[in-house]
Amino acid sequence: MNKNNVLIVDDEKEIADLLEVYLKNENYHIHKFYSALAALECVENTPISLAILDVMMPEMDGFSLCQKIREKHFFPIIMLTAKTDDVSKIQGLSLGADDYITKPFNPLEVVARVKTQLRRYNHYNTSPQAVVPAPVEYDNKGLYICADSHKCSLNSETLSLTPIEFNILWYLCERHGKVVSAEELFEAIWGEEYYEKDNNTVMAHIARLRDKMHEPARKPKYIKTVWGVGYTIE
Repeated sequence: MNKNNVLIVDDEKEIADLLEVYLKNENYHIHKFYSALAALECVENTPISLAILDVMMPEMDGFSLCQKIREKHFFPIIMLTAKTDDVSKIQGLSLGADDYITKPFNPLEVVARVKTQLRRYNHYNTSPQAVVPAPVEYDNKGLYICADSHKCSLNSETLSLTPIEFNILWYLCERHGKVVSAEELFEAIWGEEYYEKDNNTVMAHIARLRDKMHEPARKPKYIKTVWGVGYTIE
C-alpha cells in the first residue's frame, strides 16, 4: 500500500475530484480541499508527502499558500494554473514550488509528475547515493553547511532550506572556485535532461537561495553569477 499522503487544493471541484480519482488509482492517500485555509489546517496536523496547489483561489491564492507551507515544511509542491506566462511560473518557483503545470492538463501527466517529485524527494532524503555523498561540512566566510546533519547556517543564523535548495548550495560549495553551468546544475540536482526552458527553474531556485541568504541581487557575496557561463561560490 502506498503510504504517501497527497494534498490537493483547488476551488474547481471537478478538477480536484478528477485528480483524486487518478491519484487514488495509484494508491496514494488523498487529502482534498476546495480552499487554502482548510488545507493549511490539514498540513499542520497531517504528514503530507506532496501538495498540488491551484493558483487562483478565493480567500488565499496558491502562491500565498505555497509561501505559508514553506515556512515549516519542505515536501514537494506542484502548482496548477491557467496562467502560462514565464513570470507566473518563476514567481511560483521562487516561492518554493518544485514544479508547475498549466491548465488544461492531461491527468496522466500530473500522475507522472507526482511520481517524479516523490521519487526525487525520497531519493535525496533517504538514499546513500544522493548528491550529498558523505558526512562532510563546508565553512567559509560565515557560511556553514553540513552534509551529515543536513543543516545550514549563515553567520550563525539557521537557514531553512528545501531539499532542492540544500542540494544546490551543497553542489556549489563542493565545487567552490569552479563555475557550474545551469545545465550541469539542473541535471545533477533534478536528475533529468536539461532543456533551455529549464534555465528559468535554475534561476528561480538560485534567486530563492540568495533571498534566504539576504544576498544583494547585484553584488552577491556567496553565490555569484558568471554571465553566459553559470554560477560559482569562490
